[in-house]
Amino acid sequence: MAQLNKRKLFRMLHIENIPHVLQYGVTHTLSPNANKNYVPIGDSSLISNRNQFALPNGKKLGDYIPFYFGVRMPMLYVIQNGFNMVKAVSPEQIVYCVTSVQTIIDQGLSFIFTNGHAVDGLTEFFDQKDIGNLDHIIDQKAIMAKYWKDDQDLDLKRRKEAEFLVEPDLPPNTINGWVVYDNHAKSKLNTFGIDEHLIVVKPEFYF
Repeated sequence: MAQLNKRKLFRMLHIENIPHVLQYGVTHTLSPNANKNYVPIGDSSLISNRNQFALPNGKKLGDYIPFYFGVRMPMLYVIQNGFNMVKAVSPEQIVYCVTSVQTIIDQGLSFIFTNGHAVDGLTEFFDQKDIGNLDHIIDQKAIMAKYWKDDQDLDLKRRKEAEFLVEPDLPPNTINGWVVYDNHAKSKLNTFGIDEHLIVVKPEFYF
């Protein structure tokens, strides 16, 4: 049985979005509590594609808020370097919002999860009845891999980007902690009112 309290979930956000998260949680674009001043990061074309992507359960991928099971994801590399027409964002402006699978379950929030990047044709989707087999469904070695280019394993990148997808807004009390690039970013989170012990400085989680 998977130890779901130890299975951390990570979502990358621009640091300027954190005060809204502290007040309203992590919200959908169309939520009544949506952040009208949301600072986006990431590939806008990919986001648009996800909004239209049909899932096996008949819903759209954009109906869910995505989290990763790990850090140093390919999308972070794109964001930091400004590739694929994405505006480059410095690492000290990027914050990991951290929760856990068990926290989501305890809050009674509906979710699904994948064994790879959600829009890849090889990826399979799983629901709440499968969560006890999580450790056998996702590839932890791939998720923890520092890099994802391997001529002997062309599927590594897809598996590394396995996703945990939460359907409703996540209330503020589902956030267990924060990871930042440096002490300057940590100090900024402190000014937002976040307790010292909830913030971890991990430059190795970035590129």
